[in-house]
Amino acid sequence: METESAVKAIAGLRIVIGAAAWLTPRMAAKGFGLKPAENPQAPYLGRLFGARDVALGVGTLQATGESQRQWLQLGVAIDAADAVAAIAAGRAGYLPPVAAGLVFAPAVAGVALGVAALRGNGTPE
Repeated sequence: METESAVKAIAGLRIVIGAAAWLTPRMAAKGFGLKPAENPQAPYLGRLFGARDVALGVGTLQATGESQRQWLQLGVAIDAADAVAAIAAGRAGYLPPVAAGLVFAPAVAGVALGVAALRGNGTPE
């Protein structure tokens, strides 16, 4: 994947998913196999996630050169942490296997897209 395309893809996905999580946290949680009706704090946590992802997406799009590279690296680190959290939640049993997989998959996809953007020719512009 071309660097510019990968940067736009990862940033755009972050903004869309983050905005959806912030605007409709219960629906977003259900999309990931979670049960927000059983946890009244779920919308708050969804909005935290949403705000974080929108900020990462906008920061990545607005930055250039080395600054953009740092935004991409931060995103890869966060997505990797999210993937590990999904595994830990599945193993500990507080996420059912399907839900753990549904939160793990986009985190790993985010890592892959972020790495693709970082591996482009030189520093992303």
